[in-house]
Amino acid sequence: MSNILTIENIEKYYGTKGNITKVLNNISFKIDEGEFVGIMGASGSGKTTLLNCIATIDNVTTGKIIINNKDITRLKSKDLDNFRQNELGIIFQDFNLLDTLTAYENIALALTIKGEKISKIDDKIKEVSSYLGIEDILNKYPYQISGGQKQRVASARAIVNNPSLILADEPTGALDSKSAKLLLEKFKSLNKDLKSTILMVTHDTFTASYTNRIIFIKDGKIFTELIRGNDSRKEFFNRIIEVVTLLGGDDVNVF
Repeated sequence: MSNILTIENIEKYYGTKGNITKVLNNISFKIDEGEFVGIMGASGSGKTTLLNCIATIDNVTTGKIIINNKDITRLKSKDLDNFRQNELGIIFQDFNLLDTLTAYENIALALTIKGEKISKIDDKIKEVSSYLGIEDILNKYPYQISGGQKQRVASARAIVNNPSLILADEPTGALDSKSAKLLLEKFKSLNKDLKSTILMVTHDTFTASYTNRIIFIKDGKIFTELIRGNDSRKEFFNRIIEVVTLLGGDDVNVF
């Protein structure tokens, strides 16, 4: 099993001299190909900042982020854009779909930017939309579909390029419980059937129980880690609650 992501002693500071806040404090961990890993922590713990640094949306102050043997902290702007397009798939809480484009066009956008042939674009979209169960809404605009459908379209956009690493920031945060469960089942299938490597930030215990490993962050540092192992999802859920309670965490949803 090859290594996909290596985080080495990263730190992130905000502010100016005399008023500096350390958001990430000497964080290190690794993720192997095919893992489904969650990052949990209370609001302000640094979990979203960490994901943004991995997603190249933000920059670390010190340390290294290595994805597929490439240190992204050393990449220049153009190389970083190319790397993001080819290696990363990002799913946001608020979908980030373009309202003036249909679902099909939103998914196609990443492929179009890469200069993919139209025939290949169509084939890839048909494949991914079938897998995520959104074939019947491809010609609809975002305002015409539900929140759960929007997030599945956003997920299709993220995976259509077959990225090395899928990053999800609170992907169920704007969804009702039924839509959230459906999306998480799709994530589980992506990980199990397609061997997709997923790193997901969440504060929600139910959402986290779908992962295979969870890294807990408190005050910008790694607090502890849980590995699911042979636990059922309910057993893992209960173990997560125990740690969240110690953290003084946010939401504890009913299983």
